[in-house]
Amino acid sequence: MKKRIWILALLGHALAIQAAYAGTHHHQLAPDNAPHPKRHKVASLKVQSHIALIFDEQTQLPIYNKNSDTVVPIASITKLMTAMVMLDAQLPMNEPVSVTGDDLNKIRRAKSKLRVGMTLTRSEMLKLALMASENRAALALARSYPGGPVAMVAAMNTKAKALGMQSTKFFDPTGLDSDNVSTAQDLVKMVAAARNYALIHQYTTSTSHSVEGLRGRTMRFNNTNPLVRNASWNIGVSKTGYISEAGQCLVMEAKINQRPVIIVLLDSWGKRTRVGDANRVRKWMESARDRELQRSS
Repeated sequence: MKKRIWILALLGHALAIQAAYAGTHHHQLAPDNAPHPKRHKVASLKVQSHIALIFDEQTQLPIYNKNSDTVVPIASITKLMTAMVMLDAQLPMNEPVSVTGDDLNKIRRAKSKLRVGMTLTRSEMLKLALMASENRAALALARSYPGGPVAMVAAMNTKAKALGMQSTKFFDPTGLDSDNVSTAQDLVKMVAAARNYALIHQYTTSTSHSVEGLRGRTMRFNNTNPLVRNASWNIGVSKTGYISEAGQCLVMEAKINQRPVIIVLLDSWGKRTRVGDANRVRKWMESARDRELQRSS
C-alpha cells in the first residue's frame, strides 16, 4: 500500500514539473506584452431592409447585394416610372390639371392633402407626386395623359421592357396596387434612367413646395425623404414608398466619396429603418475609402 502511494506521488510530481515547463515555454514563445501584428479589419455592412442593392455606376457592378432578384411590391417607387412616361409625352407643363372625384383612391385608403376641385399646373402635380408622394396628384396626371390611366399604365410597362426591367409589372400609376412589382436589380435600371430627366432630379430632391389650396389657403408639402434636407448628402434622385405589402422602401442615386451609386432598399420595417440603412451604407463606403487611403500612405 505504501509503495503504491509513493509511486503515485512521484507521478504527480513529474506531471507538475511538465506542466510548469510547458507554461514557461509558452510564455517564452509569446509573452503577454509582446506586440501583435496589426490587422486591417474589413467592416461588414449590415442593413435591416430585407432587400438591398448598392450599385456602382462607374464600374456598372454591384458592391452590395441582398436578395436583389426577389420580386416584391414597390409601392410609390412606381411614381418614378409615372413621371418618366409623363415627361416622355411632352405635354404642356403649365397646363392646369384638376383633382376630381375620379382621383379618389379606390384601391385603398391613403392620406392626401389634395382636395377635389383643386387645380394646379401639370408641373406642380408632378412635383407633388414625386416629392411628397401625393397619390391624387399621380392619379390626376394619369387622367390627363392621352388615353387616360389605362394608356399611361400600358406606356409604363412598355418603357419598363425597353429598359430591360424583365421582372417588373405595373397596374396603376401610384403604387397603391400591390401588384406593382419589381426587383432591386430592375429598380437600379429605373433609377438610372430617371436620373437623365432634369425635372425628376429637381423635384425629387426639393425639400418642400407650397401651393394655393381651396379658398386661397397656402398648403405646404414636404419631401418624404428627410435625407434631402441633410447637406452632407449629394442626392441626384430620391423616391420613397410604403404600403403594408411592400414595407418601407427607398431608392436613391447619390454621390458617395465622389462616386455615383444607386441605392435600393426595399421591405424595411419601422419608419426610420430605410433612412438608417442609407446612412449605414454611406458610412460603410466612407470607411472603406479611409482604409484604402491608410494602406496607400
